[in-house]
Amino acid sequence: MELNLQGRCALITGGSKGIGYAIAEEFAREGVNVNLVSRTAHELESAQHHLKKNYRVKVNCIPADLSNSSEIQSLLASHSDVDILINNAGAIPAGDLESVDEAMWRNAWDLKVYGYINMTRAFFSVMKVRKKPGVIINITGLSGIRLDANYIAGSSGNACLETFTRTAGAYSMDHGVRILSVSPGAVQTDRIETLMKSKAEKDLGDAGLWKNYFNNLPLQRPATATEVANLVVFLASDQASYISGVVYHVDGGHGARGSSFA
Repeated sequence: MELNLQGRCALITGGSKGIGYAIAEEFAREGVNVNLVSRTAHELESAQHHLKKNYRVKVNCIPADLSNSSEIQSLLASHSDVDILINNAGAIPAGDLESVDEAMWRNAWDLKVYGYINMTRAFFSVMKVRKKPGVIINITGLSGIRLDANYIAGSSGNACLETFTRTAGAYSMDHGVRILSVSPGAVQTDRIETLMKSKAEKDLGDAGLWKNYFNNLPLQRPATATEVANLVVFLASDQASYISGVVYHVDGGHGARGSSFA
């Protein structure tokens, strides 16, 4: 299937590692020039080096803190020509209603929730006045529908962003811009492996048993970052030109398996 993406320009927040990097790599494989945004400069440089070594595309790195609205405006001023925006930056801490205090809640939401919203608002404003179509894809998370009281800030944030996506994307095509969301369940990344090894060491006395925590998942494994990235790249392409205002779950059906948190 020809995706017709070669020569286009994508901006990917949280693009130096994990899902964001996988998305950048799949775009690069399709001939898309990529701009990687992250708060960590050395991780950006490593990602840039790998992509330039393996793909003949332009790779630009932008260290930025997207919880700061002024940095979003600076990013927009210097990269207003992007065709595809992928909002992916930010991780929300776990915890229940009493353990996540106001400072933790605000810090996490300033980056992920308000960061996504402000990036979408900023880039939509310039995409809609251009003569070529634009795409904005928000990477959210399954906790937005599979609610978890021990991840209350994350469940609430993802639910907010998915509603925001559907609301904004319902009419954005009238202005030549598609807005949609890809919502993964558990994804095999270095971060989740480290977390599960620590949990297995603490709970089971053996870090090597970390994969046991995935036994309840479809196929007894998380999704790979590439599986998530492949969907994102397709949705950004001309082959998905009539799709907007929807959320796609990449979870093997896990979110449809009832209300149990197991």
